Amino acid sequence: MQLGRLARPFALPVLAVLMIPVSTPDGLAQGHDSHAGTVTPDQRTPTREQNALVQAVRDATAQFKNVSSVEGPGHGYELMFGCVSGGDFGAMGLHYVNLGLVDGNIEPTQPEAILFEPIADGRIRITGVDYLVPVAAWEQAHPGEGPPQLMGQLFHLFESPNRFGLDTFYTLHVWAYKNNPNGTFVNWNPDVSCDAFNESQTSN
Repeated sequence: MQLGRLARPFALPVLAVLMIPVSTPDGLAQGHDSHAGTVTPDQRTPTREQNALVQAVRDATAQFKNVSSVEGPGHGYELMFGCVSGGDFGAMGLHYVNLGLVDGNIEPTQPEAILFEPIADGRIRITGVDYLVPVAAWEQAHPGEGPPQLMGQLFHLFESPNRFGLDTFYTLHVWAYKNNPNGTFVNWNPDVSCDAFNESQTSN
């Protein structure tokens, strides 16, 4: 399955643009094309556990904080989907994805995707991470456990069918380096923009 000029085919049916969640009994479900939704108090103001998750993300990605790309030998991440924008709702920016980590397990120190944003001088800078897990793989590895949680934060459910033709998956954004006025764990960030992105932009 091809996912645009900056993506390549891959076996695991996951990784796509995500929507702001609304609460459901099975996690935080996502509508087909909806950007609006409920921001719960725990999303807007992190608890001690959620702050611990932000710190865990910073510790895990410290080596990438002052560089413009995580591509290359030894890292395993590559740019997919170009720059993900949500129009009036902000953007997610650039997803550098490690496909080797996209499975039925979640580790705070091993995010499946690292997020960056393009800036006007041609560089990119780190904003956070995106934890990703296919629902089928999660249920196989964790039967009967319900939706995944990471250090107290419930993952968002993005259901199929969706505009990308992907199977249902769970996701959790953590804006560890870029403030999100809508919440640390909300998918879209109104303070992120794709305006400065161009397809030749990888590292500087």
